[in-house]
Amino acid sequence: MQTILGSDGPIATELAKALASYTKDIRLVSRNPRKVNPGDELIAADLMNYDELRRAAGKSEVVYVTIGFPYNYKIWKKQWPVFIKNVIRVCTENNSRLVFFDNIYMYDQHHLNGMTESTPINPPSKKGMIRAEIAGHIMEEVKKGRLKALIARSADYYGPSVARNSILMETVFKPLSAGKKANWLGSDQFRHSFTYTPDAGKATALLGNTEEAYGQVWHLPTASDPYTGKEWVEAIAGQLNVKPRYRVASKPMVAFLGLFVPVMRESVEMLYQYDRDYIFDSSKFENRFNIKPTSYSEGIRLLTAPVAV
Repeated sequence: MQTILGSDGPIATELAKALASYTKDIRLVSRNPRKVNPGDELIAADLMNYDELRRAAGKSEVVYVTIGFPYNYKIWKKQWPVFIKNVIRVCTENNSRLVFFDNIYMYDQHHLNGMTESTPINPPSKKGMIRAEIAGHIMEEVKKGRLKALIARSADYYGPSVARNSILMETVFKPLSAGKKANWLGSDQFRHSFTYTPDAGKATALLGNTEEAYGQVWHLPTASDPYTGKEWVEAIAGQLNVKPRYRVASKPMVAFLGLFVPVMRESVEMLYQYDRDYIFDSSKFENRFNIKPTSYSEGIRLLTAPVAV
């Protein structure tokens, strides 16, 4: 049995699709789980409740954590550390392997131009400090020999089935598709990597089913030649056959909007990712598995192609 905790999001959906190549025993767990594959087992659970978590993850060979708590620092501070400690406890008791889907918030802001698995951990944001704490806790248990786990780390992502979880989809794809102006945070002059979600799902499934991948941090496959903000808008608009109209939302503007829109308020501390080059290096994974990520031009083409009827 391979179990996905937090099965409602776009990464979990792509992961579940990919896991079907490795096992028929897939369990999806969330408050309201829905099948991705015909044979999926569904368990509805409150994953902050230890007893429900223990029941949901029971008898699992591999437990994948793809849960996403609301994008709010106070919620993260309260829930993430408790949840991770409980997951580690359950995996240890059941002798389950743990695969944790992670982001790059913990990396030093002065080392984003060419991020690797060895990039210094020095989070510049409060949410980044929480991510560093929970990732550190997982790897500490690994070092002590009490847990078999790996961390699968992604850049910002884009792709099919993404709803409200992707800056690129929300600020560029959706507005342009609706004939509106796109928005770009910070500055449009810097390059910014995005991981294509089907690549992330397939790679996470592969790592979870590769014995020697455990005990390590892995960057998920991400194209190496990212566009600038301006180029992202132009490339997406070109595929949609619309004018590349957009506005740049500066930090003062985002801060002002944060007075009225909670998600904008929570985004202010993360704007450092858009005032410099943000380039994600996945060569460790690519070299080990001889797998190349989807190019940005192809990813955009797939997302903007007319749906066959």
